[in-house]
Amino acid sequence: MVASTIAPVESGKRWAYGLVLAASAVALGVSGAPAPLYGIYQTEWHLSPLTTTMVFAVYAVAALGAVLVSGRISDVVGRKPVMVAAFATMILGLVVFLLADSVPMLLLARALHGAAVGATVVAGAAALLDLRPTHGARSGQLSGVAFNVGIAVAVLGTAVLAQYAPSPLRTPYVVIAVICLAAGAGILAVSEPHTARVKSRITIAKPAVPHEIRADFWFSAIGVMAAWSVLGVLLSLYPSLAAAETGVHNLVFGGVVVASTALAAALAQLFASRIPARRAAVIGDLGMAAALLATIPALATKQPAVVVLAGLVLGATFGLGFGGSLRHLSEVVPPHRRGETMSAYYLLAYSAMALPTLAAGWAATTWGLSTVFPWFIVLVSVACVLAALLGLRGTRAARVN
Repeated sequence: MVASTIAPVESGKRWAYGLVLAASAVALGVSGAPAPLYGIYQTEWHLSPLTTTMVFAVYAVAALGAVLVSGRISDVVGRKPVMVAAFATMILGLVVFLLADSVPMLLLARALHGAAVGATVVAGAAALLDLRPTHGARSGQLSGVAFNVGIAVAVLGTAVLAQYAPSPLRTPYVVIAVICLAAGAGILAVSEPHTARVKSRITIAKPAVPHEIRADFWFSAIGVMAAWSVLGVLLSLYPSLAAAETGVHNLVFGGVVVASTALAAALAQLFASRIPARRAAVIGDLGMAAALLATIPALATKQPAVVVLAGLVLGATFGLGFGGSLRHLSEVVPPHRRGETMSAYYLLAYSAMALPTLAAGWAATTWGLSTVFPWFIVLVSVACVLAALLGLRGTRAARVN
């Protein structure tokens, strides 16, 4: 009798766990979906690279705000209400995209999506821990894989629809809205996973770093800052640059460039779990520096296959660097300081996504993207090497102790 009662509960938790992962993937897909469309907006609306990167960067700012508050909100009111509200906000953002006829409306749509995705990431991660409290590392790994798969599928799907379906600036958003409705309905059907809620005041998580892990924190933080700055440019400007350099202006090509990079990152995170976190991060940081520098001659060849191959290598090293950095920080942060430490981590990560992207957009507007891109790549490569050196120094210190 007891066994028959427990089995449906465990089955329900497995179903809920998979659904939360899928919903997180959908959310990250929404974040990357406009990437293939920026070129159309630039051409039809005569936008400068700076304006394009502003539209992208406002997403990162809104996501950061949501990251700082949504964890505490979900602790007080539950994971399910936060995720349902987030998906409602995503759909609202898609409606704004559908109606958009000006840059301010694009900025509003991206801000809504940033807030929604940031809330989903935090509440979803907490829900996964509620459902499987002893599988934190595995949940973090699967979340990273789901995020990258979501971005890959959404970017490639949007590119195909924009290239071959009618109304390229409308049809992709309609299809994505239907998917978001389905995901939101699934979340509504899930029982609230956070059953130990207590009445408390909702506050903003204050970023802080424990003194005893500062070296480990900066090793992880510099790595993620370098990785996410690349991600910002990859999703906002790189498809247009790849098309311009290769002469292939089919939107699907730009989608393939981004999607292949994201899928390679997902596979790297999936299969790197047996590599110690610090070692994976160091390998990823050094590999990312080399892969970034390799994109310059790859673009110079003007060969689409070479550009895609460079993206695959970059994605794999990105997955190792980002995944290893996050795993390492999760291993060393004291449990009672986790919230404030992760707030500091994501504050730097989202800042690195927004600020370098804006700087690259301004410089590209002034001097041209093809001129600015190599300099940006060199600077980020230096940051990757710096992160790797910090990791190697920490490894030597650990051996001495």
